Amino acid sequence: MNNSDLADKLATEHELSKSEARKLLDSMIDSIADAAARGEEVSINGFGKFKVKETSARQGRNPSTGATIDIPAGKKLTFTPAKAVKERLNG
Repeated sequence: MNNSDLADKLATEHELSKSEARKLLDSMIDSIADAAARGEEVSINGFGKFKVKETSARQGRNPSTGATIDIPAGKKLTFTPAKAVKERLNG
């Protein structure tokens, strides 16, 4: 499922035009991304949490050449599903 599919589902379920649904979806995604950029946790009840985690600098290997490379420290966005979502996935 992609953004267009999600927007179509929103439009159908909430009697919106596809363009209105797409704007709402894009706004929600932008809000999550903005909060993550500020280092904030985003919690959506019944769905899960988005958290920003720090990664430390480390050494890695180029898979093509086998050469050692330095990987700089950075940030990554992680998602932890809510209990209800885990239960749907497993059963």
